[in-house]
Amino acid sequence: MNFKDNAFLIQQLRNGHEKAYLYLLDNYHRRLHAYALSLVCDQNMAQDVVQNVFLKTWDFRHRLDETHSIQSFLFKAVYNESINYNQKKKSMMLLQRKYVESLREVMETTTEESFEKMLDIVHQEIDYLPQKCKQVFILSKKEGLTNEEIAQHLRVSVKTVEAQITKAFAVLRARLGEKYKAVFMLFYHLYSSRDFR
Repeated sequence: MNFKDNAFLIQQLRNGHEKAYLYLLDNYHRRLHAYALSLVCDQNMAQDVVQNVFLKTWDFRHRLDETHSIQSFLFKAVYNESINYNQKKKSMMLLQRKYVESLREVMETTTEESFEKMLDIVHQEIDYLPQKCKQVFILSKKEGLTNEEIAQHLRVSVKTVEAQITKAFAVLRARLGEKYKAVFMLFYHLYSSRDFR
């Protein structure tokens, strides 16, 4: 079955074929979860958002339109679900809205394969950071330590820690270039997640 064909995939979903639904889960779950995590900044809530989107997609599959991209539909659904969550907490600033819109555009044009490649590139660039800079960045973004905890652990001042984190972001943005600007922010949220590998 050629589930890569958008119209065929939607047709199979509308007919209730579970293999088509499993294809959606296998090919979109990781990217949708990463996208949701960047929008709500909460691991459990991001998982809930994605699960809700998949459940609603299955429940209302007979309404899917074969002429519209299922990928665009899923990302838009995650965006809307995340916005609803954020609006319950607080209103999103205009700048944040622009960011999530640009990020959605990037993610919609990213395949699972290219997503993995970009993830590898970011990992490589983090490895290329100066040793002290890399150490502070990982303690902050991967281990989740506060600046004060890092300063105490490394026996340096908090200002030194802040300077190293600022330097790390500056170097990474410069090396990754404009193409990765929105995607880098996504990886920043992923790297801040304890489930990220």
